[in-house]
Amino acid sequence: MSKETFPHLEALREEMRRVNVDAVIIPGTDPHQSEYICDHWKFRDWISGFTGSNGTAVVTLDKAALWTDSRYFLQAGIELEDSGFVMMKENMGNDPTIHEWLSEVLEEDSVIAIDGRLYSALEANQLERFCGENGFMFVTEFYPADRIWTDRPARPSGPAYVHDVQYAGEEAADKIERLLKVLDDNEATAMLVTALDDIAWLLNLRGSDVDFTPVVTAFAYISHDTRVLFIDQDKVTDEVSAHLKACDVKVRDYDDIQHFLERVSDHEVVLVDPNRVSDTLSAALPCQKVYFRSPITDLKSIKNEVQIEGFRHAMERDGAALVRLFMWIEQMAPTGSINEVDVWNKGKELRARGDLYREDSFGMICGYKEHGAIVHYEATDESASTLHGEGILLVDSGGQYLDGTTDITRTITLGNPTAQEKHDFTLVLKGHLALQRAKFPVGTTGCQLDVLARLPLWQEAMTYGHGTGHGVGHFLCCHEGPQSVRTNLVDVKLMPGMITSNEPGLYKTGEYGIRTENLLLVVEADKTEEFGNFLTFEPLTLYPYDLELIDRSMLTGEEVAQINDYHRMVRERITSLLNADEAAWLAAKTREIN
Repeated sequence: MSKETFPHLEALREEMRRVNVDAVIIPGTDPHQSEYICDHWKFRDWISGFTGSNGTAVVTLDKAALWTDSRYFLQAGIELEDSGFVMMKENMGNDPTIHEWLSEVLEEDSVIAIDGRLYSALEANQLERFCGENGFMFVTEFYPADRIWTDRPARPSGPAYVHDVQYAGEEAADKIERLLKVLDDNEATAMLVTALDDIAWLLNLRGSDVDFTPVVTAFAYISHDTRVLFIDQDKVTDEVSAHLKACDVKVRDYDDIQHFLERVSDHEVVLVDPNRVSDTLSAALPCQKVYFRSPITDLKSIKNEVQIEGFRHAMERDGAALVRLFMWIEQMAPTGSINEVDVWNKGKELRARGDLYREDSFGMICGYKEHGAIVHYEATDESASTLHGEGILLVDSGGQYLDGTTDITRTITLGNPTAQEKHDFTLVLKGHLALQRAKFPVGTTGCQLDVLARLPLWQEAMTYGHGTGHGVGHFLCCHEGPQSVRTNLVDVKLMPGMITSNEPGLYKTGEYGIRTENLLLVVEADKTEEFGNFLTFEPLTLYPYDLELIDRSMLTGEEVAQINDYHRMVRERITSLLNADEAAWLAAKTREIN
């Protein structure tokens, strides 16, 4: 068994026996339902050894399993080896779901427990219903991490800071008024805000509490009469205090939130997002609740003109940094002196030279050859492959700048590409180009466009298991809702001002991975009297596709023109940020093709 995590698993079981719990479900999230979480809340990682962003551990007194999606199958297989956990594949039709598995391994009247602070109100409700239908007892106040995780990291203590309106494009006070108007329209008098990115956007606050996402740990309660931010006091600088006072927002301690909610007037009608507010906090409210998707999610998804212009400038600086990074890779790979970790470090160094850079927007995925087939691969000093002058390299990276967030994937050849590599790369590129040039009527959702990116692969009986596109925040979460481009139904209409990624891929286990990603801005296209208004995409990302990996015989004339037009834009937008050698290199990489 694993020397690191198996003793943790046994300590958990001992705690379960102490309080008569037969099964515990441990999600990989925090009290704010965040995608990326600080170390203080990584109890699932501590118990199982699995470090992926999506995964749920379930432990009984004699069994343990972890469920994750296709992005992490290979990673989970490696990290769970000898841990006492069995990997279960989500949504693949072969392995049982968590509910099915619990029904199989538990006897009637067994006690299933969760930490209600880590479960959304909706998820807890569904689990409670499942327990009732199957004769299980359900407990929401089981907090084993507080007792057995003896070396648990503290909550982050870094200060909050104000995101200046010159980048945000709108004062926090005006955002609060817009939110209150939405609450009035939905017959609510107040809103409990728990998502960290919602709070950051609403109050124009940022922080460094979570890797890759500039948020500060806090809760907020907003009504016409009461505006309160619950935050550790040592995070509130004089600047932040003055900023909040100008918005008429009072400050209370982070741990006071539940006590405050329990004393909310029963005359209030509080809007609660059942997917984002924890079961513990939702249950604490004694008043009427309106369950509704956070209106802040919709408000912040539509970028204002200042934000959009900021994205464009951030992409120019990001593109220049990528030119320097890929030039360096091209020069160093044939020497056999750099590896995948070196690429990540070099990318951070080069981005940091640009104006307004704060940090990466996620952990770089740098996968050489077979590592590229691990969709969310993260190289370590132990796993990193050395690069050479042949084979395929996949690099998925991004930066957090004060004026925008970037996310780009490029797949390149380091030399001597095979005909199959070029064929597969071109299939992925054709899907990417098809989505990027799409024109669609107002009211279209991302799931209606997803097939455009997949069709070239489907025609050859191939596909990829992840979504094609996700929303992107402005100096916030790299993965932001509510819009997305994917096969399953997400009933959110694409609207002007929304930004989504476009990232089809193909992954051949043990061989290579291919993904091509740009960020796209939804913009107005044509308006017709008979058929109404149409929308299209403006590509924001500025970096060339690898011409050496394209099988030109597979391209149509329209696709060739599209590539040439895009490369011309890339060249025109970032050449002024490069020195003579870099500009010449970029000119060669963006040369016109026939």
